[in-house]
Amino acid sequence: MRILVTGAYGFIGSAVTARLITDDHEVVGIGRDIARAAQALPQVRWISLDISKAKRAEDWLPLLAGVEAVVNCAGVLQDGASDDVKGVHLDGTLALFKACETAGVRRVVHISAIGVEADTAFARTKREADDTLMKSNLDWIVLRPSIVVGRNVYGGTALIRALASLPVQPLGPRDALLQPVQVTDVANTVLFFLRTDAPSRNLLEVAGPQRMTLSETVANYRRWLGYRPARVIRIPGWLEASVFRFGDLASWLGWRPPVRTTALRQLQHDVVGDDKGWTSVTGIHATALNDALARNPASVQERWFSKLFLLKPLLIGGLSLFWITTGVITLGPAREAGILLLLQAGLSGYAVPAAIGGGILDLVIGLGIAIKKTARYALWASIIVSFAYLLLGGVLLPKLWSDPLGPLVKILPVLLASFATLAILDDR
Repeated sequence: MRILVTGAYGFIGSAVTARLITDDHEVVGIGRDIARAAQALPQVRWISLDISKAKRAEDWLPLLAGVEAVVNCAGVLQDGASDDVKGVHLDGTLALFKACETAGVRRVVHISAIGVEADTAFARTKREADDTLMKSNLDWIVLRPSIVVGRNVYGGTALIRALASLPVQPLGPRDALLQPVQVTDVANTVLFFLRTDAPSRNLLEVAGPQRMTLSETVANYRRWLGYRPARVIRIPGWLEASVFRFGDLASWLGWRPPVRTTALRQLQHDVVGDDKGWTSVTGIHATALNDALARNPASVQERWFSKLFLLKPLLIGGLSLFWITTGVITLGPAREAGILLLLQAGLSGYAVPAAIGGGILDLVIGLGIAIKKTARYALWASIIVSFAYLLLGGVLLPKLWSDPLGPLVKILPVLLASFATLAILDDR
C-alpha cells in the first residue's frame, strides 16, 4: 500500500514509518524539517509541509494522489515560537480528514492520547479532532496511547531517563500513576489496522499491562541504567511550577523542553487506560516495561544520554549568559579598560569602534545561542570568535597569557563547552 504518515520523523511517527517500510509498504512522510529524516530513511518519499498552515483540503489533495491510507502521528504539546497546537491538532488535521473524504482515501488511523479530558489546549484540540473524525464517514481508527516509551526517546520519556540518572530523585506534590506502553506495540497496532480485513470505526485506549507511579517508573529506569536506588526528595508545588514555567519561556525561544505547564497539568490526571478492548480487537499483548527493559540491557550510550539530557539546557543557558554578560560588561563598566587594552595593542585608530563592535558581537552571539533557530550558527560564531580572541590577544597582547586572572586561558573552556553543546544540540 501507499500510506501517507504525518509527523513521520517524530517519536511515534518514525517507529510507525520504519515498521511500514519493513512490511514493504510505500510511505509518503510529512514533516516540517525533513533533511535529516531523508538521509536516515531514503526509502520514504519525504514532503516538507507545515501542517498548521495546511488549513484547506486543497492543500492536501495533491499529496493524496495514489494514497490508500493515512496515519496521523502529528502532534505538539504546547504553543511556542515554532509550535501551534490548534493549527496542528485541528486546522491542519481536520483539513486532512476532509481531503481524505474528497479523494476517496477511506482508511485513517489517528494517534490521539489518553488524558483528553484534561483542561489544556493539547487535550481539548486532541479531543475535538477525535470527535470530528468519528463523525465522518471514513473508515477511522482512533488510538489513544498512554505514555509511550521505547529504546529511542523524546520529550517526557527522555526526561524520565534523565531523572533516573540523578543521585537524588526530585518529586512534586503529586506522584502520577502511569501505564507505559512500548512504541513498538503502538506501531504494530497501526500496522494491524492497515490490513484490508481489519475492523474500522474503533476508539481504543492503548496502554501497557503495568500500572506504576512516576517515581516507580523512574526507579525502574535507574535500575536498568545500573545505578543504585536514589533518595526521593519532595519539592514544594511552587518550585515545581516555577521550573515548568521556565520551560514555557524556553518554548517561546523555539525549544521544546518536556517541562512545560501543559505537561504538569496533564500529570494532574493519571495516565492510565483500559487496555482490554485493544487486546481483544487486535490480539496484541502489550510488553510490560520491566520485560522490555530486561530484554534490552542499557549500554554506555544510554547512560551518557541520561546524564547529558539535563546538562544540555545548562550548557545552552550558561554559554548564552556568558556571552551576553561579557557584551554588557564590555559596553558598560569595562568600556574604558577595554579601549585602553586595545590602545596598548597598537590599535590607536580603531580602539573605540573595536571595543564597541566587540561588545555588540558578544551580545549577538549570546542572544543567538538562546534562540533555537539560530543556536547552531551562534555556537559556530562562538567558536570562531573565541579563536580570534586567542589569536589576536596572543599576538598583540601576549602579557594576557600571564595575567593573574587568565583572560585568554579562560577562553579555552568556552571553546570546549561550545563544541560539546554543538555535539548534543539535536532534539531527535
